[in-house]
Amino acid sequence: MRSRPICALLVLLALFPLRPFAALADVSFQDACGHTLSFASTPSRVVSLYGSFAEAWLLAGGELVGVTQDALTERGLSLGEQVQIVGTVKEPNLEAVIALDPDFVVLSADIASHAPAAELLRQMGIPCALFRVDTFDDYLEMFAVFCELTGREDCYAQYGEAVAAQIDAVRAAVQDMPARRVLLLRAYSSGVKAKRADNLAGAILQDLGCDNIADRNEHLLEELSLEAIVSEDPEFIFVTVMGSDEDAALAFLDERFGADPAWQGLTAVREGRLLLLPKELFHYKPNARWGESYAYLAEILFPECL
Repeated sequence: MRSRPICALLVLLALFPLRPFAALADVSFQDACGHTLSFASTPSRVVSLYGSFAEAWLLAGGELVGVTQDALTERGLSLGEQVQIVGTVKEPNLEAVIALDPDFVVLSADIASHAPAAELLRQMGIPCALFRVDTFDDYLEMFAVFCELTGREDCYAQYGEAVAAQIDAVRAAVQDMPARRVLLLRAYSSGVKAKRADNLAGAILQDLGCDNIADRNEHLLEELSLEAIVSEDPEFIFVTVMGSDEDAALAFLDERFGADPAWQGLTAVREGRLLLLPKELFHYKPNARWGESYAYLAEILFPECL
C-alpha cells in the first residue's frame, strides 16, 4: 500500500539529483538538532513546514515558495498565488516540497514528522534546518539567523530588538512585585494537563517571577490531582487550548472539575481568576507579538504596575 509514494519519491530523486550544501561562506549557523549550515547568499526558494516559522521568515524580509496549510488557517498569512501549499504541518507532502526545488527548508524540532523529513532532504542535498522556539530568546536567536540570511538588519531592529525592549520594559515594571502563585493548564477535547515552564505561556509566567505550582509538583504533570491543587490554592489559573475545538476542550475541563465544591472553593475560581489565554499570543508562536504576550499576562498579574 505504501509503494506508490516511495516510487514517486524515487522518480523525484532522479529528476533532482543530489547536490552539495553551499560552500562555507558568509552565514553559518547550527540548528536545534546540531546540524551546521552555511550559505553564500540569501536563499530565494524557501519552503517552511511550520506556519509560525513561515511568518518569521517573511518578517525577516524573506520570500517563500511553499508553506504548510497552517500558514493560512492558523497564521492567516497573505501569500501570493506563486506560493504552493505542501501538505499540513504534521504531514508535509515531501514530494511537493522536492518538486519546488527549494534552496532552504525550515522545519520544527518539536513536530515528530519533521526530523525524518529533514533527514530525507539532507540526503538529497537540500539545505534544511530544524528550529525550536519555546521562549522569546529562542525566537530572537532564530530570527537573528533569518535576518542574517536575508541581510535585513532593519527587520531585526523592528521585529527583534524593538520587541526585546518592550519585554524589558514589562520586566522592569514588575520586578519588585511579590511572586504570584499560579497554575497553568492545557485543555484538550479529551483531557487536561498541567504545564510547567517548558512551553510558551509557562516560560513567560516564570520570567515574570510567578510561582507555577506545576514547576515544583512533579506529580501534577503525571496526574492532575484536585487535592494537590487545593492544597496549593493558586491565585490565578490560566488555561490554553490545544486543538481546533475550543468549546469541547473547555467543556471537558468543566466536566472534570466544574461541579466539585473543592474546585469552586479555589481562590482563583471564586474570585474570577480562572482565565482562558488567547491562542494567537500563547499557543501559536507570537513572533513580533512577544511583547504583547508579556504585557497581556503582566496586566492581569500586576495591574497596579502597568
